[in-house]
Amino acid sequence: MRVISLNAWGGKLHEPLIRYLRDADPDVLCLQEVTRSVGVTSDWLEYRDGSHILPQRANLFDEIKAILPHHDAFFAPTARGTLFDGDRQVWSEFGLATFVRNSYPIVGHAMDFVHGDFSGDGYGEHPRPRNAHCLRLFDYARSQPITIAQLHGLRDLAGKGDTPARHAQAQSLVSLIRRIWRPGERLVVCGDLNLLPDSATFTTLAELGLTELVTSRGHTDTRTSHYTKEGRYADYMLVTPDVDVSVFDPVAQPEVSDHRALLLEIG
Repeated sequence: MRVISLNAWGGKLHEPLIRYLRDADPDVLCLQEVTRSVGVTSDWLEYRDGSHILPQRANLFDEIKAILPHHDAFFAPTARGTLFDGDRQVWSEFGLATFVRNSYPIVGHAMDFVHGDFSGDGYGEHPRPRNAHCLRLFDYARSQPITIAQLHGLRDLAGKGDTPARHAQAQSLVSLIRRIWRPGERLVVCGDLNLLPDSATFTTLAELGLTELVTSRGHTDTRTSHYTKEGRYADYMLVTPDVDVSVFDPVAQPEVSDHRALLLEIG
């Protein structure tokens, strides 16, 4: 089983992103920062927040669905806000997307907010709402289930240090996972957590038996050259001991976002 987690950056690097995802052909794809703009026909829109301007694909979710025709696709928006189509403002949803190869039946499913709640009339002030998505799959080759959860952790303008909100987010994530994961079964948790490696969130997740793969395997960078700020940690992958890790790689090339894709192959 091949699992990929990636902050898609709204599809800013659209061509290499689509090519990479098509070629990688993951069994489970967990994406953060995915856009869907219902009724919008333009390919590109623009996010504007003061001096921060970022090109966004209008319908990245649908474009990825099209290149993964043998996957079940789920979109879990955190908010609907306005992007710009030239001088015109249009509504666009923003959130998580999960794609599961249809040879892995989905036998459990939970999605909920771990910080804040859905906003339908604007993206809101930081830290903005955040949700998590958790799927329990049946692996016919192993004749056993596996649960995979993803999160886009809240962004705090003050930085990635621990805060009461991040502590509450971790507790909410654990509660969500426990809704469908059965202790003793395999568990994978991944995403752009927006945390430092010494965060107390990892202590909370360790209560589920999870070990974090990025730092425990000596990796020091989950960012690409498109990210120029200090601090190279953002994305993480955690597994329980019964997950047979054949390959784990924060993929340096190709660069498809300002985040690296995290690639996990399970034996």
